[in-house]
Amino acid sequence: MRSLDQHRASIDGYLQQITDFPGFDLANGGLAEPIRYALEGGGKRIRPVLCLAMAEAAGAPPPMAVPAAAAVELVHTFSLVHDDLPALDDDDLRRGRPSVHVQFGEATAILVGDALLSQAFLLLTGYEPALVKRLVHELANAAANMIRGQHMELTGEARDIEALHELKTGGLFVSAAGCGLHLAGIEPGDAQRPYRAFAHEFGLLFQVVDDILDADGVVQILGGEGARALAEEREARARAALDEIDADTFVLAELVSGLSARAGGR
Repeated sequence: MRSLDQHRASIDGYLQQITDFPGFDLANGGLAEPIRYALEGGGKRIRPVLCLAMAEAAGAPPPMAVPAAAAVELVHTFSLVHDDLPALDDDDLRRGRPSVHVQFGEATAILVGDALLSQAFLLLTGYEPALVKRLVHELANAAANMIRGQHMELTGEARDIEALHELKTGGLFVSAAGCGLHLAGIEPGDAQRPYRAFAHEFGLLFQVVDDILDADGVVQILGGEGARALAEEREARARAALDEIDADTFVLAELVSGLSARAGGR
């Protein structure tokens, strides 16, 4: 099994490879620089790493899953670029750097997000047609739910914070896992269910930990101790879901442990 660092290096190497290719500049014109800026903003690549680790656990060779995992990261980055816009969250910083709209202007940031989303689906077209259909469905559904969740938050319709987290955060984690499962040839239905259950719990754990680190979201509702208790509950559920998977889940368990450590857990 490959380590988390090896999976992360595979994603970073692939993203650099495609963005350094001369055709990338020709295809994206003046947007090439801000697209690179958005993709090079740091982060732990947790969603694409989940895709690769899930694919490997289910029996697929990790290199086969790299383009799909990179597509997951592009969808995630699209959501960050757009969420930071003044009309939405109006964030001036992203991972300690000026957000894309601050660095390059609001109109450019909108187009960068659009370009990232379209490029994500282009990456999937390299697979065989039946697989493309499943992968596109996974990521298109996740993107639609993220947009729906953002609109609910914007309009004040989001009264159930867990439901909001499932739309804005959890869905892409489940879709990342789903892409890995499709690439491993695991048929939809009962065979995928335990893997998806883990991804669902892991995605919600990620959001709770993120809220704890930012003193936002569930922390404002439950307080610090309540949020940490919720993180422990989510961690337990994620580990219980791992126990239902008949495969080597050591790397997936490492992902959970990493989140727990960030939240001040074990």
